[in-house]
Amino acid sequence: MRYLPLTDTDRTAMLDTIGAPSVDALFADIAPAQYLGGPIEGLPLHATEMAVEKHMRALSQQNLAAGDAPFFCGAGAYRHHVPATVDHLIQRGEFLTAYTPYQPEIAQGTLQMLFEFQSQVARLYGCAVANASMYDGSTACWEAIVMAGRQTKRNRVLIDGGLHPHYVGVAQTMAKFTHAEIAYEPPVVEADAGEEALIARIDETTSCVVVQYPDIIGRVPDLARIAEAAHAAGALLIAVNTEPVALGALEAPGNLGADIVVGEGQSIGVGLQFGGPYLGLFAVRDSKLVRQMPGRLCGETVDADGKRGFVLTLSTREQHIRREKATSNICTNSGLCALAFSIHMTLLGEKGLNGLAAENHRLACLAADKLAAVPGIEVVNEVFFNEFTLRLPVESRPLVRALAEKGVLAGVSLGRLFPDADALANGLVVAVTETTNEADIDALCSALTEELA
Repeated sequence: MRYLPLTDTDRTAMLDTIGAPSVDALFADIAPAQYLGGPIEGLPLHATEMAVEKHMRALSQQNLAAGDAPFFCGAGAYRHHVPATVDHLIQRGEFLTAYTPYQPEIAQGTLQMLFEFQSQVARLYGCAVANASMYDGSTACWEAIVMAGRQTKRNRVLIDGGLHPHYVGVAQTMAKFTHAEIAYEPPVVEADAGEEALIARIDETTSCVVVQYPDIIGRVPDLARIAEAAHAAGALLIAVNTEPVALGALEAPGNLGADIVVGEGQSIGVGLQFGGPYLGLFAVRDSKLVRQMPGRLCGETVDADGKRGFVLTLSTREQHIRREKATSNICTNSGLCALAFSIHMTLLGEKGLNGLAAENHRLACLAADKLAAVPGIEVVNEVFFNEFTLRLPVESRPLVRALAEKGVLAGVSLGRLFPDADALANGLVVAVTETTNEADIDALCSALTEELA
């Protein structure tokens, strides 16, 4: 039985109050092509619970899971080994059921965990202060752009072509509701990260320069050089990192001059999970920017008896202060994912993270060398961490589908990420992590050799 608590009269009254002509008008920003327009194909209109479970199980079995095949997909979401300890600890009742602490000082365990998480992110990013997490990397990136605009009183946002196109899409969507002017052009598939061209576009109206590190092609841009140019023009540098494991091998963005460092924390402690929930990381290099940060900050203090304790030090979100004073409408944080990140990072430690990064890089170099020997394939990158781009002699999207049919998940097609850019159609982004072995690499090379023959 359908549950419809509102009558037509109720809906009409609500629409009249907000000034909308119809319910459909509330979804005007969604492209018509995205509407279903009817029932979901393949699902019956009604069925018993057991029949629905059986049907959904049959559908799920059509998936080729990441752990069931040679897996080389990355482009912002990476398959890493998550120790069983992580899942065991995050499922403890006091963590699994914990939500935003509205009486925070009572939730000392949650506050201590968030404080430790912030400390780890700040250390990882080479920054002074990190917040208590955000929804995901793309929304963290947008919040950084908004923050830079508040700080510089400018509205031109210069986005490097190497930024993940999904992050770009979020920024472009959100900019429709602000005064931000987004300056962006898709990347060129070349070994050069294009710092020279990017720097040439920085001017006195630029609020911030947004650069991914490593970028969507797998290149490692010279952040120090870009930061110097941005600061000379009075702009801020926002560094975006979608693969935190890379920072076990690369210099931290904050140490290279990035003013705001944001990214996706999924690689550490959080599985692929069909795309979420994930974990947004956010930090600033200079503590003077702390009051412009979105979200919440937890701090360490002492109580009246001198005992160590933790408090909600700063919360600039709209639930805690007047909305016009809020820096963001972010209403919570990915607390359970932040806990998973913190546990995994604690298990790794600094040496463990460095070792994990080294193994990722070693396997990626091995894969790049073997793939470069496949006739017709060119490895674009000269410098990379665990992800690089191939230039193929054919369009990559059909090739990826063909290889998936053979049980090899070959990577992410640039044609899929940039469907309107014909020049990128032959690009394939390949990611290699510690979960990849030499047999997987050989299987990819053999499958590509056969398909391209």
